[in-house]
Amino acid sequence: MDYQVRDARITDVERIHALAEAAALLRPGEARAPLGGLDLLRQLVYLPNAAVLVADARRTIVGAAVLALRPSVVEGGMVGTIDLLVVDPAHAASGVADSLLNEALRSARNKGCVSVEAAPPTDPAERARWIGHDFVDAGPRIVRDLAPAGATRDR
Repeated sequence: MDYQVRDARITDVERIHALAEAAALLRPGEARAPLGGLDLLRQLVYLPNAAVLVADARRTIVGAAVLALRPSVVEGGMVGTIDLLVVDPAHAASGVADSLLNEALRSARNKGCVSVEAAPPTDPAERARWIGHDFVDAGPRIVRDLAPAGATRDR
């Protein structure tokens, strides 16, 4: 099935939230948080220091990724955090997750990030996917350096 990875629209937020709930990626009690997942997603769609991406297959959202940016003195610039990567199980084999990861990395690079981090997946196949995108273990996170080839950064 063909799909397109694009920036999320406000009308996509409920489907993104439903995918994340179905995949059990939201914390229990999230609805009691001061700013619940739906409200936060609605805000992130419009913020310049975030990117909410969706994979759209014939007007149906089949995957999503959320990239948030933060400044880091230690890293020497902006660091992107892939906070959410979710794919509808019916589309898991179609390369949606890889396309979302590639687009999140491209977006981070375009926004001036020096690296991208994420929580390491517990599933070995998912871990292999992230390692295939050049992420490496770095303590409690996995990290991908975005410095241009041949460039060095002081840490």
